[in-house]
Amino acid sequence: MTPLEAQERMAALATTLLSIETVLNLPAMRAAIVELEAEASAPDLWDDQERAQQVTSRLSFVQGEVRRVETLRRRFDDLPILYELADAEDDAGALAEADKELESMQAAIDELEVRTLLSGEYDSREALITIRAEAGGVDAADWAEMLLRMYSRYCERHNWTLEVYETSYAEEAGIKSATFAVKAPYAYGTLSVEQGTHRLVRISPFDNQGRRQTSFAGVEVIPVIAQAESIDIPEDDLRVDVYRSSGPGGQGVNTTDSAVRITHIPTGVVVSCQNERSQLQNRATAMAVLQAKLLERRRQEDRAKMDALKGDSTGSWGNQMRSYVLHPYQMVKDLRTEEETGNTASVLDGEIDAFIEAGIRWRKQQSA
Repeated sequence: MTPLEAQERMAALATTLLSIETVLNLPAMRAAIVELEAEASAPDLWDDQERAQQVTSRLSFVQGEVRRVETLRRRFDDLPILYELADAEDDAGALAEADKELESMQAAIDELEVRTLLSGEYDSREALITIRAEAGGVDAADWAEMLLRMYSRYCERHNWTLEVYETSYAEEAGIKSATFAVKAPYAYGTLSVEQGTHRLVRISPFDNQGRRQTSFAGVEVIPVIAQAESIDIPEDDLRVDVYRSSGPGGQGVNTTDSAVRITHIPTGVVVSCQNERSQLQNRATAMAVLQAKLLERRRQEDRAKMDALKGDSTGSWGNQMRSYVLHPYQMVKDLRTEEETGNTASVLDGEIDAFIEAGIRWRKQQSA
């Protein structure tokens, strides 16, 4: 690029980076680190393991955010020097390296800018996600399992903890549904844009005639509730069933009836948990999920904002948000943002950052 173009882009990036630093409030974040470090060093911290994990996770997140911004600032401050050296030495190779660093800075700052858009009331929370097979029979069940893997790989790439609470396996292949928690700050704000119906078009591996099949899976995303937000649920409103955890094909996983299914009779909301060996632990986790779902339901009713946090995710054709086509061509396209790529393999392997960032920007524009 020309020197003038480089100067104009650096000026624009300088403005954006300064805005990001202002919004994130680095002095407040550094003060939070000092407080969290003091809490983390308390000798009795691990007497309450849940609290200890919250403190250490929050500390790690805030430290990472501050390092990220400080590193970007140092790199950006070095950019003019790179261009000056390249110009002074009239070195085409050095100029190309400076241009490459500018492009890299642009991408990094754009990505960080998205983080500042997560300013909703619950955006900073962890996320509870449920994937359900919808229309499409065995292909839909297989598609639901593919989506579970996609989100698992996404979390791995970001070093986010994903904990599967319950998986209901389909008879032939795939899953009927799965519920899991993403335990990372801002997981809800980030992943809530994934809610809706995901459509897959491919040659069915379950059709011996090799015909093309369209199948659907629904994704529901809700925020994890804080302990102070828990609501009282009368015991008479609950039906609790215990059963033996099962794996693919219905095979038994545990030899005891440790899995728990809780039905909230007034609303018909059903939650399950089978990831723990202890029935008591599974019941406690299932109750936490039920609390989150009921509180989400109450928020929607009280505020009459049915799409603010979790829109209606039912129906195969009515709420499609992304289409994944594997045949007769390769393309993944978001139907809201128009973001698309032909690299379907990378998307299904968890590289969905571009779609999530576009979704967050789109959501911000819709609410402006």
